[in-house]
Amino acid sequence: MKKLLALLLASVMILSSAAVALADTITIAVPNDPTNEGRALLLLQAYGVLTLKEGVGLEATKLDIESTNGVDIEFYEIAAETIPNVKDDVDYAIINNNYALDAGLNPVKDSLLIESADSPYVNVVSVKAENAETPLAKALAAAVTSQKVVDFINETYGGAAVATVENPTDGYDPDVDYAALAGASLEVAATVTPHSEVLAIVAEILAEKGITLTVRVVTDYVTPNTFVYEGDVFANYFAHQPYQDNFNAENNTDLVTIAGVHVEPMALYGGRQTTLDALGIAK
Repeated sequence: MKKLLALLLASVMILSSAAVALADTITIAVPNDPTNEGRALLLLQAYGVLTLKEGVGLEATKLDIESTNGVDIEFYEIAAETIPNVKDDVDYAIINNNYALDAGLNPVKDSLLIESADSPYVNVVSVKAENAETPLAKALAAAVTSQKVVDFINETYGGAAVATVENPTDGYDPDVDYAALAGASLEVAATVTPHSEVLAIVAEILAEKGITLTVRVVTDYVTPNTFVYEGDVFANYFAHQPYQDNFNAENNTDLVTIAGVHVEPMALYGGRQTTLDALGIAK
């Protein structure tokens, strides 16, 4: 909690001082982790707000911006989980879907620009490599890619989260000996919305076979992977695949995806600005 408060205070101080110096500049808050910052900039490029240098990939930063098409824009790189708290101190804020939902924002209704659901940013369930082929991992994967979960996601979030499972299961893997797993338990680290809510459905499915699933709620993008890698929890469900790939590369970890479940379109929200006029584009 102290770390989060420090991040918030630092962010507010930066934004407050910058507002004086850059009164005629449009300010946009973006996530400061590599894959989500790149994702935010690609969203802006898709709508003509900026142009990235040729050949820039998913991990673009503000240094990779070629032009902002005549608009003076200052980008503030801020921890993703704190952006909803500073949204009103900038002109616009790009917020990850789960943090937007937690803050009471509806990504479909409240955003000014929203990412297409057809994206590479599929949210995944991850385990340590040594556990990927275990019966418990296979049981978890089958449950989280079930038709029941697909229906829950698509019926509950109204486009704010979209299931990507192509061949839903009935909740169970025919190759798993569920009788042998009866009495087993597992813990999954997850952010609140929609991940922990989806896992509540998964828990019901597994409970029918005598398997107990509990959720450890997290509020950041680092500890869930640390928990899995260090063996504190069996799996996590909070991040998209590019983030997990980047985490493995930077931390020399061996987290493995056992299921891709849904996408959460990232979106641009108004702060001091309530329309797109200041960006010189039409939605």
